[in-house]
Amino acid sequence: MSAFVGKYADELIKMAKYIATPGKGILAADEGPGTMGKRLSSINVENVESNRQAFRELLFTAPNALPNLSGVILVEETLYQKTSGGKPFVEVLQENNVVPGIKADKGKVKLAGTNGETTSQGLDTLGARCQQYYKAGARFAKWRAVFKIGPNEPSELSIQQNARGLARYAIICQENGLVPIVEPDILIDGSHDIKKCAAATETVLAAVYKALNDQHVLLEGTLLKPNMVTPGSDSPKVPAKVIAEYTVAALRRTVPPAVPGILFLSGGQSEEDSTLNLNAMNKLDVLKPWTLSFSFGRALQLTTLKTWGGKKEDIGKAQEVFRARCLANSEATLGKFTGGTAGGLASES
Repeated sequence: MSAFVGKYADELIKMAKYIATPGKGILAADEGPGTMGKRLSSINVENVESNRQAFRELLFTAPNALPNLSGVILVEETLYQKTSGGKPFVEVLQENNVVPGIKADKGKVKLAGTNGETTSQGLDTLGARCQQYYKAGARFAKWRAVFKIGPNEPSELSIQQNARGLARYAIICQENGLVPIVEPDILIDGSHDIKKCAAATETVLAAVYKALNDQHVLLEGTLLKPNMVTPGSDSPKVPAKVIAEYTVAALRRTVPPAVPGILFLSGGQSEEDSTLNLNAMNKLDVLKPWTLSFSFGRALQLTTLKTWGGKKEDIGKAQEVFRARCLANSEATLGKFTGGTAGGLASES
């Protein structure tokens, strides 16, 4: 056991295991005001705090949706927001056995010495912020490191810098009582085939787990949020079963069984594709020592957002759509999703 995590070790292990409960997953509601602005402008709604609050309230109070979730990733703004009735969002989630989490990185900056690759910032203030987040009720965090596939990318420099950054973040979180979700996100952009994505994914994950071990991170008290292994967005699509086989193979080669759960990002895939791919992974008849689940943002929210359209009278309809998406993905974590709950919007990537 890591001697460095100290007083929180048992709590971290218990919390990571709970978040990775089969049949449950994470709603990533951690779009900052900028990203949320793009989402709102797509439905002609003004990007002001009251509208961001209203959409989040719609999600967190949707009848029968939260039983399919074990966690919700928030941004600082949302961590301190309340419902229109005055109840803190954190309490709404806790009362429904959903763990509040927080986006901990401060966004990406260009990594000098590379061809447009990036690294994530925010380590210098992370310890103090973790203490504040814990006080506010958060029990896990998320840090995203972004990789791109190109002729010479991801570069060794980008892989090493981002792996180390993820490991620093993880140990700082654990020392302050937060379960770190480690998110190495290999972007879907490009014309590469699935084999190139698989090779990049394996290389990145191997470096990440080497760094986590070097920094004495307690793996039992962490979770992984990776990309699925897919062809690039400009390449022909392949069936869900093929994506499942390549993804699970890459994970089996790199992710230690000590990690309790792997919760995928949807990364530019449509709502329906994300769910079908997750379902196909859980149906694969190979040893998978971790729970395979979801930590979806857009793939849980896109149709919900468009159904709402900023109109009070459509909140109920939008909440029903959100409940259906949560249920579909809950079924996919058990390999029991049969498809087609979605309608037209859900096939948009």
